[in-house]
Amino acid sequence: MDPGRKRKLRLVLALGAALLLVTGLLYTSFNASTEAKTPSQVLAASEGGESYKLTGRVVDGSVERRQDGLAFEVRDRDGTTAVPVDYAGIVPDPFREGREVILTGRIESETFVAERDSLVTKCPSKFTNEADAGS
Repeated sequence: MDPGRKRKLRLVLALGAALLLVTGLLYTSFNASTEAKTPSQVLAASEGGESYKLTGRVVDGSVERRQDGLAFEVRDRDGTTAVPVDYAGIVPDPFREGREVILTGRIESETFVAERDSLVTKCPSKFTNEADAGS
């Protein structure tokens, strides 16, 4: 094979590999950025084995610390629907009743079973109280 043809073949192969890499990266980045769902959305759409991101507020008086982790309830912002959560893993320092949390997991018999170490606590904004007081 002449050198010019070899060079063109290498270029086509390199461009094809780069195109496959970019396509794979785009596919995984869009799949990884799933939007967090509220308890009512998760319960309504719960299909066996499907993983969801759950967001909501920890219900006051619902936190039960156990040897293997935590059990608590997460409620919608409007307070209409709550889902029990079973969580095992590291508990962030700002985790408290009444705080907003985000968890990744799946529904198993009406309980949201969170993946290990997936609990993220949203920190309250320092402007929240000022905004509430002004309205």
